[in-house]
Amino acid sequence: LRAEHRNNNGVAAQPASNNNNNSSSSTADGGSGVKKKKRLSQSEEDVIRLIGQHLNDLGLNQTVDLLMQESGCRLEHPSATKFRNHVIEGEWDKAESDLNELKALMHSPSAIVRMKFLLLQQKYLEYLEDGKVLEALQVLRAELTPLKYNTERIHILSGYLMCSHAEDLRAKAEWEGKGTASRTKLLDKLQTYLPPSVMLPPRRLQTLLKQAVELQRERCLYHNTKLDSGLDSVSLLLDHSCSRKQFPCYTQQILTEHCNEVWFCKFSNDGTKLATGSKDTTVIVWQVDMQLKLMKTLEGHAYGVSYLAWSPDDAYLIACGPDDCSELWLWNVQTGELRTKMSQSHEDSLTSVAWNPDGKRFVTGGQRGQFYQCDLDGNLLDSWEGVRVQCLWCLSDGRTVLASDTHQRIRGYNFEDLTDRNIVQEDHPIMSFTVSKNGRLALLNVATQGVHLWDLQDRVLVRKYQGVTQGFYTIHSCFGGHNEDFIASGSEDHKVYIWHRRSELPIAELTGHTRTVNCVSWNPVVPGLLASASDDGTIRIWGPAPFLDVQDAEGLNECCSMDS
Repeated sequence: LRAEHRNNNGVAAQPASNNNNNSSSSTADGGSGVKKKKRLSQSEEDVIRLIGQHLNDLGLNQTVDLLMQESGCRLEHPSATKFRNHVIEGEWDKAESDLNELKALMHSPSAIVRMKFLLLQQKYLEYLEDGKVLEALQVLRAELTPLKYNTERIHILSGYLMCSHAEDLRAKAEWEGKGTASRTKLLDKLQTYLPPSVMLPPRRLQTLLKQAVELQRERCLYHNTKLDSGLDSVSLLLDHSCSRKQFPCYTQQILTEHCNEVWFCKFSNDGTKLATGSKDTTVIVWQVDMQLKLMKTLEGHAYGVSYLAWSPDDAYLIACGPDDCSELWLWNVQTGELRTKMSQSHEDSLTSVAWNPDGKRFVTGGQRGQFYQCDLDGNLLDSWEGVRVQCLWCLSDGRTVLASDTHQRIRGYNFEDLTDRNIVQEDHPIMSFTVSKNGRLALLNVATQGVHLWDLQDRVLVRKYQGVTQGFYTIHSCFGGHNEDFIASGSEDHKVYIWHRRSELPIAELTGHTRTVNCVSWNPVVPGLLASASDDGTIRIWGPAPFLDVQDAEGLNECCSMDS
């Protein structure tokens, strides 16, 4: 790639001397006073070309010329430059003859046919837009068709002859029209067939910088905001790093309205409400605002409330009780009215529930061998005999129900064709589980073992998370944060643990509760909002550190300890 710029005598031109740099170099070259030019390595040449291309895109052409002259590099092969200019100018015949020169420089000569096809397609469309139908027809018949390439596309192109006006053509062909925009797009496609030594891929420096920024964000343990793929939103002068102060590990509010152990908490699907269930026989629905406010208290659950499930549209809330509870309550959240109180038999144990994605049905079950599918009025639609259910989840296909049972496994049950299959097998009881939004991953709380992550598609154990204390209490963990990159769980040591999904060690341990933390729920819409429910009778709302001056924030009394 080194292009020696020669003077009239055919001698390599010296770079313009820089007095500051060369003033002390008279002895370096035997006293000649001229500093010997260092030969550039391949990577140094690549960097110069990338900088040159970027400056060129900014319109700093004179700077690029000087850079190439002084470095002895060239931005691209002269044949490629010629080809580029002819494409941008729309000189199709010249561009086509340039292809013959480029052919010798290509790894795959067969790509020439594809490049020729793309050129002729642009030529054809431009003729059509200009109303030169005969010329367009000539390109189609005499130039495109003989290539015997992509005949299907040629049929589509011939259909454009029927377009009544230019706007119609541009809309049907999804094409910008004749001009720099469409020709630049064409060049980007053509470049993919040329080796980078001949012509650089478009905006190559930006692509590399974007990749670097994305990688830094992926490696950032506390990154919990939407990925903005643009470079304007970040500084390239520093490595990307999110502060833990932006992470939800500071107590923002303590809700004390329950008067006994709080067994469950769950944010609504739209993130605007939080439901909490307690041993005190009530469900409380909270409005999520700057501060959470009590919205409704739903009373009368004699056995206490140990599980809650929001309907897909958040209009209804189902409440279940502990093992000896044989009834299930379906509440209208807006009115606070009980729509259905369902009980098939007093011997039943209905401790878990999951909504079908259609919002018209739900499944429920318990450890005494009940497993029902019901409508919103509590009418039994289907039942599955002899399955001792610990926890339930409906997959997005609307047919498959996942159920963990007393055999330390999760099985998939299809209520349509009444088939079932093994998906997960653990060595210890599965106390509870939850599934990621995309249905691919399951998070299990396993007795005496802690939190395990399974891939449901490949049916393999992906990771065991460390730190949490889990005996035989039912603890509910959750996915959360932006892109569900994080995992949170309660613990019998009174803490909330947070992990990055791909890391086994916790990145945060949240202290404040004084008894077992039974359940955590991460707000699905606000990535910086987390709730935890505890036997100490409180619900804690966790969020980022309060906005303080940097100096104040440094000395902030933190409610979390971190392991980096």
